[in-house]
Amino acid sequence: MRTFDFDLFVIGGGSGGVRAARMAAQRGARVALAECAELGGTCVNVGCIPKKLYSYAAGYAEAFEEAAGFGWDLGEARFDWSRLKTNRAREIRRLNEVYRSLLEGAGATLVQGWAQLADAHTVQVGERRFTAQHVLLATGGMPFVPDLPGREHVVVSDAMFDLDPFPKRLLVVGGGYIACEFASIFNGLGAQVTLLLRRAHILSDFDEDVRHFLAKEMGKAGIDIKLNVSIETLSRTRGGLRATLSRGQQLEADTVLYAIGRVPLTACLGLEAAGVKVDGQGAIVVDAHYRSSQPSVFAVGDVSTRKQLTPVALAEAMVVVDHLFGKGRRRLAYEYIPTAVFTHPNVGTCGYTEAEARAKFGADRITVFCTEFKPLRHTLSGRSERTFMKLVVEKGSDRVVGLHMVGAEAGEIVQGFAVAMNAGATKAQFDATIGIHPTAAEEFVTMREPAPG
Repeated sequence: MRTFDFDLFVIGGGSGGVRAARMAAQRGARVALAECAELGGTCVNVGCIPKKLYSYAAGYAEAFEEAAGFGWDLGEARFDWSRLKTNRAREIRRLNEVYRSLLEGAGATLVQGWAQLADAHTVQVGERRFTAQHVLLATGGMPFVPDLPGREHVVVSDAMFDLDPFPKRLLVVGGGYIACEFASIFNGLGAQVTLLLRRAHILSDFDEDVRHFLAKEMGKAGIDIKLNVSIETLSRTRGGLRATLSRGQQLEADTVLYAIGRVPLTACLGLEAAGVKVDGQGAIVVDAHYRSSQPSVFAVGDVSTRKQLTPVALAEAMVVVDHLFGKGRRRLAYEYIPTAVFTHPNVGTCGYTEAEARAKFGADRITVFCTEFKPLRHTLSGRSERTFMKLVVEKGSDRVVGLHMVGAEAGEIVQGFAVAMNAGATKAQFDATIGIHPTAAEEFVTMREPAPG
């Protein structure tokens, strides 16, 4: 019987990789993890965590404006971009060390450097070679930038947290959640923001009512959204950057952010040498147990072919560990996974969009409930921001199969309702639940009249 250096070798120290390595080591497996950058991956270093911190920072500008309506007289506010960057960097370093401590405390071996597969059971890191009975690929993804004239002047989302100087004019290309979040953040921090996208609407994977409502609210906040247009060329001028658009129009900006999507980080991993297949987008093809075409190699998170969310990577990692070193009973259901977009206002969603529900269950088997209102906070704040909520119900079972919100703290609110939806909650059960008054969340249990049409 062949002897291996490790029972599990993890390539990638992001959320999924660290979770798998730590939990496998705690179960007694001999585990190594290779990472060439800081631990924590995209989420901790250049994604979810710093983005949410900057979203909080942007929210203070709104709060200062609202305070007068509640009796507060404030002096002139001044934003210090350098201080925010310094404080954020300190917190990220702390989290990097937390991840390191968790791994070392569990008994996992950390290997610094770029790792790639030499064969189905061998990992090469620089000049060193390690053998493992199982290999887990958790290298995540990276921003995609098309090949266009002036591409060298573009920045991607990874670079947005340390821009120097702060961009007074920001052009964001893309309409997905990353583009919309950065547009909202920098608009709140004081930049003049233009959001430019090729499509006819933002957030194409979200419910139609949600994306239209959010676009209207972002526009009211001062973001200039330009639809059905793209950049043909980008050039540097004495005053900054000049983007020439497909309609011939020109826009001036200090920074141009491309946030049109992310691609799996599978290049230079030695996948071909190990017999690991990828799909047309370069994502590793896996089965229900996250096993690739090579039986000894697994993949989780953004590098594979499933849903690209940090909590999903964590859950997938736990399924792999249970399959390899546990009882193999753990499964992950993708149907009712909640998610949030930290725009201003936030978006929270769980389950099917109205269009998806009609396609899956039948157009005549769906009932929709909607409400739109001014939150109590803004009756005194002076702001015109509104909140939108929507329920999608399957008539036969009365089950709530879609829940969507645009408004303050939407992510916090939807998280709780996601538990109910995963438990199979019906509209009748929503109706029988007493709301907490006065809150925005109570609207989800007080909607009685179906939307027309």
